[in-house]
Amino acid sequence: MAGGLRDLSKYRYERSLEELDNAEMLLASNKYKLALNRSYYAIFHAIRSVNVLDDFDSSKHSGVIAHFNQFHVKNNDFPKKEAQEQLEKASKFVSLVEIFLRKSGVII
Repeated sequence: MAGGLRDLSKYRYERSLEELDNAEMLLASNKYKLALNRSYYAIFHAIRSVNVLDDFDSSKHSGVIAHFNQFHVKNNDFPKKEAQEQLEKASKFVSLVEIFLRKSGVII
C-alpha cells in the first residue's frame, strides 16, 4: 500500500475527529442542528478514511456510503458487538425523533 494512501487515510480520520470535536462544542452551545450536521460529517470523513485504503473515492456521499457498506460492513470487518452498539444508538435516536414528531403533531 502506498504511503500516500495511508497519509490520506490518516488525514481524513483526523478530519473526522475534528468534526466530532466541533459537534461536541456546538451541542454544548445548544446549536443542535449544527451539531447534527457536524456529527454526520464526522462519520462521513471516518468512512472516507477507510475507503481510501481500498483506493476508492467518490464526490457523492451515496457513493462513499455504498462502497463502505459493500466492502466493509457486508464483509464483516467490524465485530458483532460494535454493530449491536450502533443499532442500540440508532434505535434510541429514532425513538427520540418519534417523541419529537409526536409532540409536533407530525405523527399520532
